[in-house]
Amino acid sequence: MATISKLSNPTPAASLSSSIKPRSSSSLKCFVGFLARPGFNSKLLSSSSLSSINNHPFKSSLVVRCSLVDGNGSSLKRTTLHDLYEKEGQSPWYDNLCRPVTDLLPLIESGVRGVTSNPAIFQKAISSSNAYNDQFRELVQSGKDIESAYWELVVKDIQDACKLFEPIYEQTDGGDGYVSVEVSPRLADDTNGTIEAAKYLHKVVDRPNVYIKIPATAPCIPSIKEVITNGISVNVTLIFSLARYEAVINAYLDGLEASGLSDLSRVTSVASFFVSRVDTLIDKMLETIGTPEALDLRGKAAVAQAALAYRLYQKKFSGPRWEALEKKGAKKQRLLWASTSVKNPAYPDTLYVAPLIGPDTVSTMPDQALQAFVDHGTVSRTIDANVSEAEGIYSALEKLGIDWGKVGSQLEDEGVESFKKSFDSLLDTLKEKANTLKFVSS
Repeated sequence: MATISKLSNPTPAASLSSSIKPRSSSSLKCFVGFLARPGFNSKLLSSSSLSSINNHPFKSSLVVRCSLVDGNGSSLKRTTLHDLYEKEGQSPWYDNLCRPVTDLLPLIESGVRGVTSNPAIFQKAISSSNAYNDQFRELVQSGKDIESAYWELVVKDIQDACKLFEPIYEQTDGGDGYVSVEVSPRLADDTNGTIEAAKYLHKVVDRPNVYIKIPATAPCIPSIKEVITNGISVNVTLIFSLARYEAVINAYLDGLEASGLSDLSRVTSVASFFVSRVDTLIDKMLETIGTPEALDLRGKAAVAQAALAYRLYQKKFSGPRWEALEKKGAKKQRLLWASTSVKNPAYPDTLYVAPLIGPDTVSTMPDQALQAFVDHGTVSRTIDANVSEAEGIYSALEKLGIDWGKVGSQLEDEGVESFKKSFDSLLDTLKEKANTLKFVSS
């Protein structure tokens, strides 16, 4: 049995599996594991599982153990993430980003096809790591203010990650391999400010496979249309209701139609529909109601609404209007399931991944959700397996007094405020770091 460790100086083109040479008339069955810290449950995992070593499980030394089995000589290690894409048409993305971005290489090998980021992710990455210090020092000493320095730190991470995913982007003709970066959360109520910020980020990142994230707030719906019209690909984030999701789709279609481009194939978009936070809020409402019927609906609202969102997606991306755009090369605005981590430990740890599998969708997963699904997730089309049941749950919640519109508005407000808080906290942390390291005078 051979043991192959993570390359010490990986390059974007580096392939961990390329170090493994197939032997005649045999294939290599690969097992992926991560060296655990003392006290952590370490185990050798099959190709359908990954284990964690710490709060950032994929930052450890990757060890690939290969054993010979009869086969066709292929050495590619497979996980359920490969099956998710190849068998069911869903792209697994990773909801995290930090330095060094080369830590993404083993995830790419394991089937991850894109990355999402947000202000909270960068707040955690930059405030808890020294990996940004050298660049930060240079920026501040060159006269950059704290916020400008922050954006340059972010842009570098996004550019480096885009380079890693560029092969996937090219192999899929722009269908996958994207990295998302969000405009300032302070602009959530600023239509024109969001448009200008999106143009700026698109220009400075300067990578074909970058998605500019724009929140689905009412003031930003016109921003989405205008940015799409300008040929900039967008990840629309913080979608919590069916009504707002339909407005997002319309903004995408309106933008494509207004663009005047004869070839629309390079202007793409995803609509990030948030899941677990819906259950977190509605479960509290159901517990307040307290009846057996109400309590029985706990943990069911989010997936039910997501199933109805997928039905809306199918409806809106069909018919004469869409077909006219498709003839010009337009790609469907894929539904992206966000907020897929399970907040309630009583629920299955794949609750917001396994029931939402379907073609032309994306599931972006943070560490815990990704590990859980690769470890024991089942790959099968589930998103539209029982739409009538989803309708029943949605209606039953309405009859109990749950106002879906108010739920969506509250979650949107909370999401925007959460990102603003993370953004402001990070800027404060950078100011402190600048003073502590004597980067600027106090």
